[in-house]
Amino acid sequence: MPKVDVYNAQKEKVSELQLDEAVFAAEVKEHLWYAVVRYQMAARRAGTHSTKGRAEVSGGGKKPWKQKGTGRARQGTIRAPQWRGGGIVFGPKPHSHAFKLNKKVRRAALCGALTRRAQENALVVLDALELPAIKTRQVVDLMDRFALGDTLVVIAGRNENVEKSARNLQSITVLPVEGLNVYDVLNHKNLVMTADAVKAVTARLGR
Repeated sequence: MPKVDVYNAQKEKVSELQLDEAVFAAEVKEHLWYAVVRYQMAARRAGTHSTKGRAEVSGGGKKPWKQKGTGRARQGTIRAPQWRGGGIVFGPKPHSHAFKLNKKVRRAALCGALTRRAQENALVVLDALELPAIKTRQVVDLMDRFALGDTLVVIAGRNENVEKSARNLQSITVLPVEGLNVYDVLNHKNLVMTADAVKAVTARLGR
C-alpha cells in the first residue's frame, strides 16, 4: 500500500499514513473525467433562459387587415413569428440540464483524479489545519511554507476560520470532505488534505 508523509503546519514531518490502494492507487481512466466534469457542469447550469411564444407576447388581438381584397398576404395577428415583435418559434424555456451518471462511474473518476495527484507528488497531508482567527495572511504563509500555489484544500468538516481565511484567495479553494469532486481536484495543481479528511475519503470511496 502507498504511504504518504504527514506534516504539521510548520512543515515538520510528524508521522506516516497508509493510503488505500482503491482510492489513491486506482486505475486512472481519463475518459471518465470528461463524463463526470460534463455531468457536474450540466447540474450547475441555472436553466432559467426563456423566450415568449406567440401566445405570450402582448398585443395582436385584432386581425391586421381583412382576409381578402387588399393584395397582401393574409395575416391573423401581428404577434405571429414572422412579424417584428412577434413570438419566438421553438425558443428556449426554463428546464434542468442535469442528466444521470452512474455512481460507479463517478466514484472511479474521483479515485482516478486523487490517484493522479498522488502520482504527481502533488498531495500534501497535514496532521490538522486549525487557525486561531479569520486571517488571510495565515493561509498565505502556510501555502508559501509548502511552496504551493494553485491548491485545493480538503478538510474533514466545516471550519469557519479556514474557509473564510481562504475565500479571498483566487488560487485556493477549501472544501469539506462531503464536497470533494472531480472538477475541483483536476482544476487545481496541488491537493492538501488533513489526515482526518484522508480517512473520511477512504471510508467513503474505499472497498
